[in-house]
Amino acid sequence: MTEYRTASTRSADGTTLGYRMLGNGPAVLLMHGGMQAAQHLMKLAAALSTEFTVCVPDRRGRGLSGPHGADYGIARETEDLRALVEETGASRVFGLSSGALVTLRSALSTPGINAIALYEPPLSVNGSVPLDWVPRFEREIASSKISSALATALKGLRIEPAFARIPRLALVPLMTIGARLQRNADVPIPALVPTLRFDVQLVEELADTAPDYANLKPRVLPLGGTTSPAYLRTALDELSTTIPHARRITFSGLGHSGPDDGDPPRVAKTLRTFFLD
Repeated sequence: MTEYRTASTRSADGTTLGYRMLGNGPAVLLMHGGMQAAQHLMKLAAALSTEFTVCVPDRRGRGLSGPHGADYGIARETEDLRALVEETGASRVFGLSSGALVTLRSALSTPGINAIALYEPPLSVNGSVPLDWVPRFEREIASSKISSALATALKGLRIEPAFARIPRLALVPLMTIGARLQRNADVPIPALVPTLRFDVQLVEELADTAPDYANLKPRVLPLGGTTSPAYLRTALDELSTTIPHARRITFSGLGHSGPDDGDPPRVAKTLRTFFLD
């Protein structure tokens, strides 16, 4: 297990933002995605910790951090990231999935950020991100059917091709077993699945906002994998076209979970080069 220390700060609305720290050197923030917490980026953090002080927050609603709050939205998330930048002194930020959306939006208005790396932000372009599964997901969450809701989300988002091939009747029991196996995780699956509704809110709120980033000042590194769904490649295509100085890199054989359980050292090698440039 990777050793780390913990710290916290407060966002503009008073919400506690807890984060893990490891390594030494210039500060880097790693922002996790949906149905995740800081625990999911610790392999990536460990791989970067030889050159950087790596700070891995639990985004609000998870782990060491406070609740989402009644007025949750991208404004709260950008306030959170700004507070973390000010507290840690990080000028480099990596975001995965919805964490990449937060990173991208925050780079518009957060002084001090000079480099961002974005791994497959689900930026919807003319309705490209599939959301037709959300009503069923919401009903299952309301009925406390966590495994069913997880299966609905995985099939709807098509993040992992293997899950798409498994019949739903078989997938739901598998999700139940998986949740039991990870019940000792810092933030277990049953606590993470309901948070996805808030990440969906970000996707909806930021749909078709790619033109907003045409004059983005920080250096930008769009990242993705060859096995990820087409709508994530669409988002990267749009951002790479919109942001003139963006340098795009595609990892052969990796999917959406590349920075998590795909090949964190490989992703870290690219991030190290970009952040030290």
